[in-house]
Amino acid sequence: MFSPTSLTFMMMMMMMMMPPFCPDTGNLIHENPTFKYARLPYGISFFQIPTGRPSNGLLMIDYFTKYLKMPFLDPYLKKDGNFSHGVNFAVAGAAALNTSILAMKDIVTSNVTNSSLLVQLDWFKSHLNSICSTASECKEKLGKSLIMMGEIGGNDYNSVLFGKTSMLKAYDLVPEVVQVIKYVIKEVIKLGAIRIVVPGNFPVGCMAINLALYKTNDSRMYDELQCLKHLNQFAEFQNNKLQQAIRELQKDHPHVTIVYADYFSAFKEIIKHATSLGFDKDATMKVCCGVGENEYNFDMNRQCGSDGVVACEHPNQRIFWDGIHLTQHAYRIMANWLIKYNFDPIFSMT
Repeated sequence: MFSPTSLTFMMMMMMMMMPPFCPDTGNLIHENPTFKYARLPYGISFFQIPTGRPSNGLLMIDYFTKYLKMPFLDPYLKKDGNFSHGVNFAVAGAAALNTSILAMKDIVTSNVTNSSLLVQLDWFKSHLNSICSTASECKEKLGKSLIMMGEIGGNDYNSVLFGKTSMLKAYDLVPEVVQVIKYVIKEVIKLGAIRIVVPGNFPVGCMAINLALYKTNDSRMYDELQCLKHLNQFAEFQNNKLQQAIRELQKDHPHVTIVYADYFSAFKEIIKHATSLGFDKDATMKVCCGVGENEYNFDMNRQCGSDGVVACEHPNQRIFWDGIHLTQHAYRIMANWLIKYNFDPIFSMT
């Protein structure tokens, strides 16, 4: 049992779901040093240099570690990383399912990384073996740890959504993605984990990239927040299946605390109260770092990090950083909401 000040270790497992959260603190650019996250203006608002974080500064995972009075988590692939307090296995662009499985379904991935969910699970196990010499020691270590999972399956879904193919393909992926999530949670529980946070999907119909890709003059396609209804319905479908799986796991493992992080509600709160939260009321859905002949300032072929694409003057007044990920300010607000309304079962344990 622990309180935020007595937590001794934290492991960030990245089972990528939808990239807005994307808790990668640098693994992808250690795999691919030329990727756009290794270039300014990424990182400009906090570190003043790019660190591999897909934002202008800090991510939600950074605010969680700050709340727990811990240093930022180094990426697992950083050779001189300090892992004494925790480690981040997240890789931006990673899929839940192996690319070979997606290929068999005629789903073409971005090929940004091959470090899928199961690859990251192997990293997790390898790292665990490096910091403890016996199974009982590993269980003790994990018993004092918090396992925070990233969103799971989003890049699998994105391969369908960004290609604007049949939504049925995305729906068909959900059962397999949820099964992979259950398998990984079972594996970390078997190793000794007793505190696990599992996030749901964002309201993907509110994301700037999807709003630009699926823009239509049919007002019936949008809800009261000007988000695309059919995409948010898909996100809710996936979230319901995930929560059902979590309930099943919780029933089978009553000694483990598994918390569902409601990213869907947290992000919609930001959209709903954007002006009172300090965001520009005239640019709620407008990307800070981007170009585009549309109200979202987004062009799939000229994204942030590309030549000639610059950031807005006041990133803290924008929700969206690059059309796919959020700004530091938006991540901070989401993190605070989740800590206040979602994480109490984990963070208040004494």
